[in-house]
Amino acid sequence: MQLFISELLSSIIQIILFSLIPCIWWIATARKEQSFLKWIGLRKSESKSSLQLYIWIILTIIGFWLVGIVGLDSLKDVSTATSIYTGKGLYVLPAIVVYAVFHTSLSEEILFRGFLLKRLSNKFGFAIGNAIQALLFGLLHGALFIAEAGEGRALVLIVFTGLIAWAMGYINEKEADGSIIPSWMIHAVTNIISGLCSALSAI
Repeated sequence: MQLFISELLSSIIQIILFSLIPCIWWIATARKEQSFLKWIGLRKSESKSSLQLYIWIILTIIGFWLVGIVGLDSLKDVSTATSIYTGKGLYVLPAIVVYAVFHTSLSEEILFRGFLLKRLSNKFGFAIGNAIQALLFGLLHGALFIAEAGEGRALVLIVFTGLIAWAMGYINEKEADGSIIPSWMIHAVTNIISGLCSALSAI
């Protein structure tokens, strides 16, 4: 229960922090045009083909987990965000869900795909905007582990998470009409799997 409450509080704080700059930007530039949630893409997808969109989501989750097995194996001796769940079993599942769905996924999707990708795409076009947000996403995740994992393994993490970010940006903007719900789903599911693997000592 203590871990669950801790994750819940951390999630609230991180969502507020990661939403702060986007919210200020929205107030300054788009407040009169549309609501904040619609502006960042936190809305239902207007995709013409729901089936096609779900196929994209499922294939992306499967694809990145197949590739990620190698990356995760190379980082198994490195302390990660899910290390606190290691060996604790299904007892920590509620905390894992809060961590995966809100603490990391929602906050990061608001900032990277909801704010940065959309603003950068408006300025430089989708291809450049998506590449920049993916690079920044990868660098953020790699920088967190460079001291402990070393430059080589941090680079692997940068490339891996950057590719995930690129794919999620593509799905949101090209398959889901700008909604960040698909990338939130992908991000949350993959983080739940990571947390469960740690909790069950599968990795």
